[in-house]
Amino acid sequence: MSLMSEDADPSEQRAAARPAANAQQSRVTFNRLELHRILNLYGRMVADGEWRDYAIDFLKDRAVFSVYRRASEVPIYRIEKDPRLARKQGMYSVISATGLILRRGHELERVLLVIDRKLAVV
Repeated sequence: MSLMSEDADPSEQRAAARPAANAQQSRVTFNRLELHRILNLYGRMVADGEWRDYAIDFLKDRAVFSVYRRASEVPIYRIEKDPRLARKQGMYSVISATGLILRRGHELERVLLVIDRKLAVV
């Protein structure tokens, strides 16, 4: 026999037991189009044998996509989205393994050009 009344909705009790959704909304994330562009570049570089692993971190102040040549190394590139810089230098940046900012800007496409090598016709 259940202690719950027949009128009570069981999903309401589960919703009350869940942690607040505000904690998840406070994190910066990549949207679908940004991830699509980044993963397309990642796929091409994996096919070329240059990159082997990646990690995605969604932090409170920024989102980071890290690219590794080997899983045990430090990332060779970090693609960061920092909304605090949106009105200044641009919220997207590509950072090298040494911490040098290779390019920063307002558009992800243009920022990724620094590591996206196109085929050149010779």
